[in-house]
Amino acid sequence: MSSVAINIDENSIPRDHMANAMIDSQLHECVRQDNTAAFKSRVEQRLPEKLVTPCGNTLLHVAVSYGSDNITSYLAETFPSLITIQNSQKDTILHLAAREGQATHAIRSLVELNPITKKLIMKKNTKGNTPLHDAVIADNREVAGLLVSRDPEVAYYNNNNGKSPLYLAVENGNKNGILDDLLNLRASFPIKSEDGDALPKGKSPVHGAIKQRNRDILEKIGKKKPELLRLTEEELGNSLHYASSIGFLEGVRFLLKKFPDGAYETNLEGDYPIHLACKSHYADAVKEFLAKFPYPKEFLNKKGQNILHVAAKYGNSSVVRYILKQDQKLVAPLLNAIDEDGNTPLHLAARYGRCTATFLLVRDNRVEHFIVNNRNWTPYECAEDFSKIFEEEYIETRAEERKQFDSKNSTRAPEIKGKEVDSNKMDTEQAPPKDEIWIGYFDLVITFSILFVNARPKESLKEVFPVTRLPMSRAREETKSMIGNVLVVAVLVAGVTFAGVIQLPQLRDNNSSSDHRHEFNNSTHYRSYENLLHHYLFFDVGALSLSLMAALFLLLPSVKYPKFQISAVGFSNIMVCLAIFMMFGAFLFSVKIALIGGCHGWLFTFFITGVAVVFPSIILLFVSQVLLKVHLHHFYYGLFFLFIYSSCWWLPNKLSDLKRKLSDLDLKRKPSDLK
Repeated sequence: MSSVAINIDENSIPRDHMANAMIDSQLHECVRQDNTAAFKSRVEQRLPEKLVTPCGNTLLHVAVSYGSDNITSYLAETFPSLITIQNSQKDTILHLAAREGQATHAIRSLVELNPITKKLIMKKNTKGNTPLHDAVIADNREVAGLLVSRDPEVAYYNNNNGKSPLYLAVENGNKNGILDDLLNLRASFPIKSEDGDALPKGKSPVHGAIKQRNRDILEKIGKKKPELLRLTEEELGNSLHYASSIGFLEGVRFLLKKFPDGAYETNLEGDYPIHLACKSHYADAVKEFLAKFPYPKEFLNKKGQNILHVAAKYGNSSVVRYILKQDQKLVAPLLNAIDEDGNTPLHLAARYGRCTATFLLVRDNRVEHFIVNNRNWTPYECAEDFSKIFEEEYIETRAEERKQFDSKNSTRAPEIKGKEVDSNKMDTEQAPPKDEIWIGYFDLVITFSILFVNARPKESLKEVFPVTRLPMSRAREETKSMIGNVLVVAVLVAGVTFAGVIQLPQLRDNNSSSDHRHEFNNSTHYRSYENLLHHYLFFDVGALSLSLMAALFLLLPSVKYPKFQISAVGFSNIMVCLAIFMMFGAFLFSVKIALIGGCHGWLFTFFITGVAVVFPSIILLFVSQVLLKVHLHHFYYGLFFLFIYSSCWWLPNKLSDLKRKLSDLDLKRKPSDLK
C-alpha cells in the first residue's frame, strides 16, 4: 500500500498516533471518485479526525474540493468536528468550496442548516480572505451567492490588503455578474465586524471603479448603493478627490451630480477636490467645478491658497491659462491673493521655477509684480533666492559625486584583487539625480529671465552703482600690482597690431590668380577690397595707438607724478580694453578681405553682437563692481530668454520665409531652363 507523506502539527496529534495520521492513495482515490461504500470500509479502521494531507487538509477538505457530495455529507454527519478544522493556510472547507468546488447539495445544507457554518463564513485565512473573497477571485458566482445569502455583511469585510469582496468584484469588472449580486443585497454597512474592521478603513469600491475609469460601474453603484459614494480612503480622500486627481472627467461629472457635497470636503493635506484638479493639469475638470461652484475664492486649502495658487505652484499652464480667461469678477479675487506666507500665485510660480506659469502671470496686466511676502521678498527676489539654493545643492551634488569617484579609483590593486565584480549591481546602482537637477535648473533659468525682463524691482542709482572706495593706502598697494599686468597686456597688443600693419591681409589666391586678375580689376571686388582694407587699417592702427598710449600713461606717472598712479591705472585699463576690442574688429575685417566673393554676412552679425556686449562691459567695468551682478549675471538670463524666444517664434518664421523665396526663385528659373 503506497502512502502520502503528512505534515502534522505535533500539538494537535499525540506521538503515539502519528502512524495513523496518513492518507493512503487508495483512500484518496475513493474520495475523488465519491465512492461511499469503499470509503466507509477503509475509513472505519482509521481516525478520520487525524488524517490530513501535507497542507493540513482533512478528508472533509479533500471531499469538498473534489465536489464529492456523498462523502461530504457522510463526513459532516458522522464526524462534525471536521467542519471547523482549518488547514495550514487557515482555510476552512468553505474556502476550498469557493476556490475549487461547487455549491453542492451537501455544501448548501451545511451553509443553510448548520449553525456552525455561520462563523465559518466570517473566518479568514492567512491572506485575510473570507470564503466570499475566494469565491469572487475565482469567479464562482454560485458559491458567492450562497455565502452572501447567509451573511450579507461579509461582502464588506476587508482582507490583509484592505480589499473587500465588493471591491474585488469591481476590480474584476463584474465578471459572471457577481457585482450585480453583491449590489442587490440589502445589507447596510457594518461599523465593526466580529473578526475585523469594516470597509470604511479599507479600499472603497467606488475608488476601484474610478481607478479603472469605468463609469458604467459607477452608475451601478450610485443606483444600487449610493451611500458607497461617500466612502473615503485615508491617502486618496473621497471619491471626488480621487477622480479629480487622475483627471477622470466622466467620473467628476457623475460625482458632481450624485455626490456634490464631496466638493466641500478636504483630504489629509487640506485640499479640496478642485485643488487636486489644479495640481494635475486637468483644465476640463476645473471647468466642471467652476460651472457647478462659480465662487472659487471660497476654496482655500489649509495654507490659505486658492486654485490659482495651486496651479501656479505646480506649473499647470493649461489651468492657469483657463483661469485667467474667466470673467473678471470671478478671477479678480484670485490674481493677487496672498496665502499664509504672504505669497501670491506669482510668488509660488517664481519660487518653484514654473516658467510657463510665470510668463502667463507676468504678461497679465492685472497681476501685481512687486507685492512682497512675509519675508519682504518680491517674486523676482524669491526666484533669485531659490536659484542660489539650487546652485548650492548642485555644487554639493557634484562634489559628492566627485568624491565617490575619487574614492573608487583610489582603491589599491591588492585590495580588489580576487574580488568578483557584480556588473548587474553596478548597472542598477542608484545614481545622483543629475538629469533632474539639470531639467530643474533649465526651467529656473527661463523663469528667472522672464522675471528679470518683466518683474525686476527698480533699483536706485546708489544700489546699482554703490560707492565702494578703498582706503588710499590699500588702493596704492593694489595699483602697484596692477601696473605690471596692464603694461604687459598693452605691450603685447601693440606688438600684434604693429605686425598687422607691416603684413597687410591679401585676397585669397583664387581671386588674385592670373586667370582672374583682369576680371577682378574691372569689377566691384576691387573697390570692396579697398574699403575693407581702410577699415582694417583703422581698427589695427587704432588698437596700436591705444595700447601705446596706455603704456605711456602707466610709465610716466610712476616716474614723475606718483600721486596720479591710481587714476592712470584706471584710465589705462579702459584704453587697453578698447585696444583689444579694436584688434578684434581688425581681425574680422582681415577675414572678410580673404573671403571677398564668399558668404560672410555672419561676420557683421558677430561683430555687432561684440559691440553690444563688450563695449558696455568696458564702460561698466570701471564705473562699478556691480557689473558681476547686473551685467554678466542678469544679462546672461536676458540673452538666454531672447534665444529661447527667437528659437520658438522668430526662427520658424524666417525659415518659412526663406522656403517661400526659394520656391519663387525656382519658378523663375524654370522658363530659362526650358530654353
